[in-house]
Amino acid sequence: MINNKLFSIVCAILVWILGVSFYLLSFYIPILENPELQSNIVLVLAIIPSACLGTYWFYTNGYMKPAVLALTFVIVATVLDVFITVPVFIMTYGGSYSEFFGDPMFYTILVEFYFIVWYYGSYLTKKTATLNKL
Repeated sequence: MINNKLFSIVCAILVWILGVSFYLLSFYIPILENPELQSNIVLVLAIIPSACLGTYWFYTNGYMKPAVLALTFVIVATVLDVFITVPVFIMTYGGSYSEFFGDPMFYTILVEFYFIVWYYGSYLTKKTATLNKL
């Protein structure tokens, strides 16, 4: 059981790294006049394949209820945001914890992240259960 918990955390860290990477890279390719808006749009779009990749990777090697996996992913991402994203990437450019966690977009992305992992995890577990019955 601890193995699945640890592996789910590792998968969540992978997804967080991908999300932060896309978020930061979007600042180097200016398309919109508002770089913050652009980075949030990129993150909203990039979190979909990133979350699916992390979910798929987890279910190829472990099992956990999709809702628990989604909650684990969200909690790990939030903790990493508290300890790494805000101090390293936000505060160095004049931001703050209250600005980061007070932004409604943060919660929108968390809800999106939760439902993507939950939905794709439900799909993968049902698909696996169907294949096992054959």
